[in-house]
This record gives sequence, C-alpha cells and structure tokens, in this order.
Amino acid sequence: MVKDSEHPFFRPLWRRVAVVALCLFWAGIEFATGTPFWGMIALGAAAYGVWQFFYAYKPAGEDAPSTPAEPKE
Repeated sequence: MVKDSEHPFFRPLWRRVAVVALCLFWAGIEFATGTPFWGMIALGAAAYGVWQFFYAYKPAGEDAPSTPAEPKE
C-alpha cells in the first residue's frame, strides 16, 4: 500500500522541495499581511512536509526485494 507522501509524483526531489517552499512562502505572506494564525498553520504544513518528504520519505517500491523469493516446500 502506498502512502500519499510516497506517491510516485513526489519521487523527484524538486517537487518535494517545491511543496515545502510553497508552504513557507505562503506562511511569509500570511505573517506579512498580519494574520499570524494562518501563518502558523502554513508553517505547520511546511514542518509536516519536511518530516514526510525528507526525514521519513521512502519512495514506493524501494522496500520490495529485487528478486522474487522462492516458495518454500
């Protein structure tokens, strides 16, 4: 089963970086316009993205063995 953060769409590093950068950019906009509550929400989304996309990230299919295991008799 593939988790959403391990979807093949996120395999290229630049896409994962772009998602986190967008959240940080949005947090900056929210703080600049005087809405710190939404800025904290966006910062939380960025922190979650860093955790999921860089710390705990394992691309789908990496944990599968490269050769099929032989059935035991």
